[in-house]
Amino acid sequence: MKVRWTKNAIEHLASIYEYIAANSPAYAKRTVDKITNRSTQIGRMPYSGRKVPEYEADDIRELIEYPYRVIYRIKTGQIDVLAVIHGARQLPDDI
Repeated sequence: MKVRWTKNAIEHLASIYEYIAANSPAYAKRTVDKITNRSTQIGRMPYSGRKVPEYEADDIRELIEYPYRVIYRIKTGQIDVLAVIHGARQLPDDI
């Protein structure tokens, strides 16, 4: 299934990269690569992620790429990655 990264999720990735790159550009690249590589799993097995407890919706799921939560929505024929949030942060009401 096709996986599309939303503008919001891309901005999260850019922020993660910038924050980590201040100390180690190489580690920042590895971290972002690990997160984006989860797209393969999401595309092959959309329901492999757990339901996001904060939203209680069957179509909103998450995978953990420690310490980040990759949050996505399953749609007909497509999956939208909605957000990448550090596990210690609270989720916004609308993603």
